[in-house]
Amino acid sequence: MARIPMTSGFVIIPEGEYVFRIYDATYDEDFGRIEIKLVNAQGATHTERFSIKDKNDEYNEKALNAFSYFAKTAMNDYTMEDIDPEQLINHYIRAEVVHTKVPSNKDPNKEVTFANLGDKSPADGFDTEPVARALTLGNGNNAAPKAAPKTQTTSAPAKTGLDIDALLG
Repeated sequence: MARIPMTSGFVIIPEGEYVFRIYDATYDEDFGRIEIKLVNAQGATHTERFSIKDKNDEYNEKALNAFSYFAKTAMNDYTMEDIDPEQLINHYIRAEVVHTKVPSNKDPNKEVTFANLGDKSPADGFDTEPVARALTLGNGNNAAPKAAPKTQTTSAPAKTGLDIDALLG
């Protein structure tokens, strides 16, 4: 019989200031929706959504302003004229996570909590040591770039032939 590990399930990111890496970004042109996926150094994820078009296929000025500020801050370039959302991938942004509590639309006696990103500022990378998930999360080429491998600086003679020790570990 197989044993399946249990997870703790969904956990909302606690309030506070975090640096996030953008690991995925998509734009649905048909509906005018931008979805930005972020991960913090602890590996917790968050998704920012922007509906930049309304039901009449006109630009939603408030959502477009919010996305523009987000993108310019993540790119640390406030002079940008336009952007492909995928250009945001592997850029970092510092933001304050703020919780908003509202009554549930399914059960008015219950309350639901949403995590929203408040004050935002540019970031060059994580400010704490990231877990592996924070660097590897992303679709294929969206994983964070790896540091260049260290080159060997010793002047040992070059080996020739088969290296049995390397093969056997």
